[in-house]
Amino acid sequence: MMRIAELSSLQPRVGEELAVGDWVTVDQATIDKFADATGDHQWIHVDAERARRGPFGTTVAHGFLTLSLLPKLAESAIKIDDVRMGVNYGLNRVRFPAPVPAGSRIRARMKLLAYEPIDGGAQLVMQVTMEREGGDKPVCVAETVSRRYL
Repeated sequence: MMRIAELSSLQPRVGEELAVGDWVTVDQATIDKFADATGDHQWIHVDAERARRGPFGTTVAHGFLTLSLLPKLAESAIKIDDVRMGVNYGLNRVRFPAPVPAGSRIRARMKLLAYEPIDGGAQLVMQVTMEREGGDKPVCVAETVSRRYL
């Protein structure tokens, strides 16, 4: 985990990869819970028998499940000590270049694209690249916008 003492010390680091998080397993139970929470029970996610005959040979995580794991993945990657609160402000771009087969382990690489001072803190734009262990393409690339308050 990358530990940063002061939020303002990030400003000169725009353009740098800041951190790489821990591996997180995306198992079938997690996929099923996400399907229940969102109502998205498409067979490619929840029907192991049918998915075995599908394009990936197994069930795969929803793209939005992969994206929703971003806070968990980021939490293991970076900690800014003087920040008392952070809020998600939005996303500029999200793509899912490769699937996440059930049982895969994924992690996030975080690159700082922009730092903008705001009242009481800073707005950060990060490129988050989620990779699958053993995969040759990212499973998600997202440009996230967050606000961090002192």
